[in-house]
Amino acid sequence: MDNKIDKVPIHLKITLTTKEAAEYSNIGINKIDHMLRSPGCPFVLFVGTKKLVKRKEFEEYISQRFVI
Repeated sequence: MDNKIDKVPIHLKITLTTKEAAEYSNIGINKIDHMLRSPGCPFVLFVGTKKLVKRKEFEEYISQRFVI
């Protein structure tokens, strides 16, 4: 039997890790982590102490900015 688990493509995930968000957006991991720590960040989701990126909100945030 094949025990391979199919991974969900990044563009279909609801939340992303910092590493996935960096890969998806071509923005550095450190910059994304800094953005997630800023007060009122509209795309951060805390799961315990883990920070995840809400993909759709992240896309909207990026599309409305000229400079990050």
